Amino acid sequence: MALRRQSIVLSVLLAPVTLFLGVFFLMPLAIIALFSLLTPGLYGGVEWSFYHWNYGRIFGWADGLIEIFEPIYLQILARSLGFAALTVLLTLVLCYPVAFWVSRLPPRARLIFLFLVTLPFFSSLIVRLYAWLLILKPSGVLNSALLSSGLISQPLEILYTPAAVVLGMVYVMVPFMFLPLFAAIDNLDRALVEASMDLGANRVQTFFKVILPQTLPGIMGGAVIVFIPSVGNFVVPDVLGGAKGLMIGNLVEQQFLSARNWPFGAALSMIIMTVVLTVLMVSIARATRRGGQNA
Repeated sequence: MALRRQSIVLSVLLAPVTLFLGVFFLMPLAIIALFSLLTPGLYGGVEWSFYHWNYGRIFGWADGLIEIFEPIYLQILARSLGFAALTVLLTLVLCYPVAFWVSRLPPRARLIFLFLVTLPFFSSLIVRLYAWLLILKPSGVLNSALLSSGLISQPLEILYTPAAVVLGMVYVMVPFMFLPLFAAIDNLDRALVEASMDLGANRVQTFFKVILPQTLPGIMGGAVIVFIPSVGNFVVPDVLGGAKGLMIGNLVEQQFLSARNWPFGAALSMIIMTVVLTVLMVSIARATRRGGQNA
């Protein structure tokens, strides 16, 4: 009887969250999945007839008459995955040593630094990206400083390049990588590190055998949190990348707003969702396997 009562209480408590997710997540996702299999309307919208050529246009089974297979879509998807993976790697390299340094600071200084890390969230992303425009453009702050110092003889072409896109995404995603890393490193068992050193292990052996396994959950969590929004990001490539930095998120935006081909945009969206869900499932499986080994 008590178990049944607990189940009823739990169901009541979870009902609002379940309803919220169902209405604002599952239903829109189901609509997008449905639209991806419908015929594009002549003047936008959809026609209610089955149409699998939306995916064929991307993966190669287009009919060749109405829809034509264009490898550029797979290239843009590969570019998006590459940019996202590079963003994860660069943010990890930047944040990992800094997180160690911050974890050793006094409590007051640590709180100040954590506030500085989260400070960008208090300003608009568009404003911050347009500040990078002023820095990276040929007549911007960076080129002016390099020219005046004599390090270069002509302005560097950084803006509207893939490098500018990656730089912008790293700048945006640094807090999302830093916070999980800091949480993992702050909980690091220092006694195990000291024991490893006392038993004759050098710094490299201690890092790979003791420190890295303990901080791996933070690395995986930060990698997932950074990778998922980076794949579908369209604001940073739109502002800093131009045509050379086009990513699949920009392609989805163009199909819905400019080309008005909602089914094809929905098909591209479902591909992004598939990538995201695959990353989540892999990370959950690894975390579960690791939890079982630790148990």
